[in-house]
Order: sequence, then C-alpha cells, then structure tokens
Amino acid sequence: MAITKSGPKLMNNKPELTLGPCLFNWPEAMWRDFYFRMADESDFDLIYIGEPVCSKRLPFRDSVLPDILERMESAGKKVVLSTLALVTTKPERKTLSGQCDQDEWMVEANDLTALAFLKGRKHVIGPYINLYNEDSIEALSKRGATRFVLPTELSAETASKLIKAAPDPVYELQVFGRLPLALSARCYHARLNKLSKDSCRFVCDQDLDGRDVNSLTGQPFLAVNGIQTMSYGSQLLLEELPDLAKMGIGAFRLSPHTGDMIAVAKIFRSLLAGEVEAIEAHKAMEKEMPSHHFINGFVHGQAGMKQVAESLAV
Repeated sequence: MAITKSGPKLMNNKPELTLGPCLFNWPEAMWRDFYFRMADESDFDLIYIGEPVCSKRLPFRDSVLPDILERMESAGKKVVLSTLALVTTKPERKTLSGQCDQDEWMVEANDLTALAFLKGRKHVIGPYINLYNEDSIEALSKRGATRFVLPTELSAETASKLIKAAPDPVYELQVFGRLPLALSARCYHARLNKLSKDSCRFVCDQDLDGRDVNSLTGQPFLAVNGIQTMSYGSQLLLEELPDLAKMGIGAFRLSPHTGDMIAVAKIFRSLLAGEVEAIEAHKAMEKEMPSHHFINGFVHGQAGMKQVAESLAV
C-alpha cells in the first residue's frame, strides 16, 4: 500500500490494540517479569496470557501465572487466557478442561477440543482454528464466540467478505511479529540438537525469538519454535491499518518478542491516533527492532514472505 504524504489518517472507530500470548520458551523469570511490566506500564486494551505452543512448558508457566494474573487485576488490565493449539494427549485435554471451566477469565480457544468445554460461554476463537467462511463464523458465534482472531494467511479481501457477511463479532488481526504457520507432533528444536521430544531439555529456550531456518540455497524463509513453524520475517502492518479498520477489523494484535514491546506499542498507538505518518512509524520500528525483517504479503493476497508496497484490495 502506498504511503500517504498528505498527513496522518485518524481512525474514527478506534480499534483496540492487543498483546497476543508469548509464543516462545522464555525462562520463567523473564516470562513473569515481561508480564509484570505489561501490567504496570502498558496501555493495551486486552492482554492474552498462556502457553499455546507446547504443553511441556506449562508447569513453568503455571508456577508464576497466579502472580501475573493478580498483578494484571491490580493494574486493571483486561486479560484472556490462551490455550494450547495442539491437544493430543489425555493430560493436555485435562489441562484444557480446567482452563475452560474456570469463570474468572475469558478463554481463547486455539484447538477445536476447547469448544466442547466452552459451549454456551463467551470466548475467543484464536488464529490456530482455521476459519475461511461466514457459515463457520455464524455457527461458532451461536456457541458463544464473541471475538475471532483471523488466520494469519487470510488476505484483506477475503477478511472483508467474511466481515460483511457476519459483522457482529469483534475481528482481530496480528499486525506485528513472526507469524505462526503450523504445528507438528515432533519437536524441531529437539531433533536439531539430536534429542527426542520426551527428553528435549527445553532447548528451545536457546532461541528467544525462534530459530531461523534457511532454504537449500541459503535463503532465510522460516523459523522454528519447538513444535511450531513460523515465518522468518515479522509481520508489520502500518500503512494498511486505516483500510483494515474501515473494513471492520476491530482489534490489532502485537505478538511478544524480545526488545521493548512497550515502545513498539507506543508506535502503533501514535499511528492509530493520527499523531505520526506511516513512514515515520516504519522508521521508528526499524530503530526499535533492528534485527527484524518485515513482511506483509499475506494481507495483500500474495506470498506471506513478501514486502508489498501496494494498496490493499478490499
């Protein structure tokens, strides 16, 4: 999308700014302190907390989660609990049931297994549940879904058609961070270190933003995060925000990475408020996250790894 030089665009319908769950295996203290800071210093409209990727990380999360939730509550933050995106065992199902059965916090369902426990209760449909038609959205809305985080590979054109057909729920889209693409029963990090999944030694904590993967020709194009495949590049949607808000996207999600996420959020807030132009926001993002390679192809209906400088087709 071409960058406007006529001045900032103020968004009339004031979309929310949300913080998605941390997808990486950060050390327990780092994970806790990150969310403590989000509670004390951030102004996100909604913060997702949980472990969507690997159930083996759950004990480390659960040991500090009560303190984090208490801190969030004291700070007046609105919180959603994110659930596992790949449920394959009875213990994982039991954990999921417990997460869904509590009444204090809304739940983000990332696996269809969760829907059996959430029927009739308000909940969020996460980006790992593939939704590509309005009939599915309508059916899930009747079961209690009030918010849909759109799949990462969905184009703006397709999203616009879905929203026009089913306009009632809140629609959310990731606008910053590496994109979650796929999950596997095998652990990539373990295999890279000649370990089995059962005795992985949690080696994914060596790559705090995921591990880059190159093609056979040496081109970086993916990243691995335990059992998860992610994009090499980081989604960055700035110029696209006015059109996305106009078409009905009600919330923009930032995915946690190392670096100053408070500063990243402030850049998006300034752009949403019309205080800066997209070109200024881009420069600020490049300064804050210098190691990130930014992409935006999916939302333009092109290969996700591309950086497109064209108008959105909506």
